[in-house]
Amino acid sequence: MKTLLPGAVVEGQPVTLGVMGGGQLGRMFVHAAQAMGYATAVLDPDASSPAGLVSHHHIATAYEDPQGLAQLAACSGAITTEFENVPAPALAALAHTRPVSPGAAAVAIAQDRTQEKAHFDRCGVSCAPYAVISTEAQLAAVSEDLLPGILKTARMGYDGKGQMRVSSRTVLSEAWQSLGGVACVLEKMLPLVSECSVIVARGADGTMVNFPVQDNLHRDGILAITQVMPGRVDPALEAQLVAAARAIAQGVDYVGVLCVEFFVLQGGQWVVNEMAPRPHNSGHYTMDACDQSQFDLQVRTLAGLPLVQPRQHSPAIMLNLLGDLWFNSGHEQTPAWDQVLALPGAHLHLYGKLSARKGRKMGHVNFIASTTQEVRANALKAAAILGIEAFE
Repeated sequence: MKTLLPGAVVEGQPVTLGVMGGGQLGRMFVHAAQAMGYATAVLDPDASSPAGLVSHHHIATAYEDPQGLAQLAACSGAITTEFENVPAPALAALAHTRPVSPGAAAVAIAQDRTQEKAHFDRCGVSCAPYAVISTEAQLAAVSEDLLPGILKTARMGYDGKGQMRVSSRTVLSEAWQSLGGVACVLEKMLPLVSECSVIVARGADGTMVNFPVQDNLHRDGILAITQVMPGRVDPALEAQLVAAARAIAQGVDYVGVLCVEFFVLQGGQWVVNEMAPRPHNSGHYTMDACDQSQFDLQVRTLAGLPLVQPRQHSPAIMLNLLGDLWFNSGHEQTPAWDQVLALPGAHLHLYGKLSARKGRKMGHVNFIASTTQEVRANALKAAAILGIEAFE
């Protein structure tokens, strides 16, 4: 892969990095690329997409539109994606003329839970006991040992969508029918202690770096809080999860930033949950608590720049800001950001979305401090101000 140097000019034009998808992850990638001296291009059908609004070029076409893809390839030196449901064939088409990372094969695996589970098995990384259900025969053959369980659609599920808890064969059958009889994965419910994630970045030359293990709290299937600080995760467990995430990236010859989510079980055991072929909500704390953010590493992997192991310089807590916070008073009202920003170590990141609605990710606020006690105290004060439920 040819290195695309920051600030370089080719045929009178600055080197441009392209991204498929114009959401908040694309926006933060664009900001990181621009800070390093690159021009940026976004392909997203939404004319007011958060990333499109701040990019040098916004191509407002469908993701599989041949003309739009040709336009993105023409102006970009290399292209990435900001969410896993960008059609893999579109990435494959772009790869005929431009470096694309992550590649279509890796994204396709993440788009299908059945492929994803098979990949984890190939990498020797344990996941929860499961069964694939795409036919009536497979439904009838499900082992009783998998109940109670969670039925998940094989494709297009995120933030708790496309998932249903099932306690018996009857409920399982009803749930599968209610999901349209599409291909699903049934996972056995396990006794969870916590949820963690690991973000790795891997270059085209095989160099790999990672951030510390992130301790995550989900509410209603959506990430609410991420805490990353000394003593939060057992060092032995941390080493195992980092090794597993690296193996998953290595196993698909991954290039780019990859997040792997894990369930930690009673007794100290763990299983892998899923992977996201992009920066991740749980890694947003890196924007303020580390010497490189996950988006900086996304730029480096895309441009072929050297990867250096990032360092966390401060204990950190991230609060996810959903649109619900705008309606806590009973009517839509801007949250009290002035009170939040009066707290030491507060870093507010809003995504430029023009309207709030319940469940919509509107931004996040990072807290950093010199001690874990201080960062927790200030983050809990902010949660109280915003109407976010307290956390341990």
